[in-house]
Amino acid sequence: MRFNIDGKLFQQQLQAVNKVINSKNALSILDNFLFELEDGMLKITGSDQENIVSSCVEVMDPEGNGAIAVPAKTLLEITKEISNQPLTFSLNETTNEINVSFLTGHFNFMGINADEYPRGEKMDGDAQVLEIPASVVKKGIEKTIYAVSLETIRPMMTGIYWDIHEGDITFVASDTHKLVRYINYEVSPEIVRSFIMPAKPASILKGILDKDVDTVKITIGAKGARFEFGAYTLTCRFIKGNYPNYNRVIPATNPFTVQVDRETFLNAMRRVAIFASKASNLVKFDLSAALMKLSAQDLDYGTSAEERVMCEYEGNPLTIGFNASFTVEILSNLGGETVVMRLSDPARPGIFEPLEQEPNENIVTIQMPLQVIE
Repeated sequence: MRFNIDGKLFQQQLQAVNKVINSKNALSILDNFLFELEDGMLKITGSDQENIVSSCVEVMDPEGNGAIAVPAKTLLEITKEISNQPLTFSLNETTNEINVSFLTGHFNFMGINADEYPRGEKMDGDAQVLEIPASVVKKGIEKTIYAVSLETIRPMMTGIYWDIHEGDITFVASDTHKLVRYINYEVSPEIVRSFIMPAKPASILKGILDKDVDTVKITIGAKGARFEFGAYTLTCRFIKGNYPNYNRVIPATNPFTVQVDRETFLNAMRRVAIFASKASNLVKFDLSAALMKLSAQDLDYGTSAEERVMCEYEGNPLTIGFNASFTVEILSNLGGETVVMRLSDPARPGIFEPLEQEPNENIVTIQMPLQVIE
């Protein structure tokens, strides 16, 4: 088996596939890429058992077909140093010896028999196929992934919930402290389906979806899904469990409203957050007619901060506390020039949303308040 390939293109494909490979694997074979050459197309595969990423690239001057597992770390280090040169790969199928030649030299190292590399499960027969714009997938993940829980006590909260309806796709993520719901009406899937996508493959998918990709083909099975786009294929298993009723969590009536410039609010929060208690990360909001006063203090270090932000407030004077880090995350990901906060009382969740929603979109974020001790 032999082929030539552009070094820069090859490195790009390897780096994308490598995103799925863990730094430590229970199976040592998963420290490798799987190379499969057939009819002039090289398929590069990486896996962590739960998720699989593959890339197909056309090679030059191919000789023969075959497959081999190649040490990922070694190959990445090699291609990093010679990425601007054409490369020639030669494989001795009897000894599994690999030779990589370039303009000024060559490398030799050993591969592993491809038969040892685990293959993913086949998609079940009743799988449903959905084709949607890549921009919808990318934005849905971008708008929600920051709210995914890092705690494994409730596994279903560690992923993004895809709630597919006939006229929209809804993406939801929550760590029980904050929840974000992003609805996209740009597509009409005409199917009703839901699943929980783990954060890792969601992050990989977001990272390798580029501007040149128009459409993502999604095959949804009972246990997992396959995403096909451009030169890449990503397969992941779903998280088992029933996702909570997210609509029930979003307050129906929060009568007090605050309108404030998002950038001004965000910058003020970042400054005040520096002085928040490391234990609670509490920032206190004091709201009156046209003013929002933000304050924080850390009694352990004897530090405090206060900042006033002009706003439009409709409601009774209110004091409420929110987690500084969560608020900064929400404001950073919400978008829009003006943010609307909808509040009720110091013990009920606050709603954060842009004043003007993007066309064919609706995004709402809620955050649980913290107790304010006067």
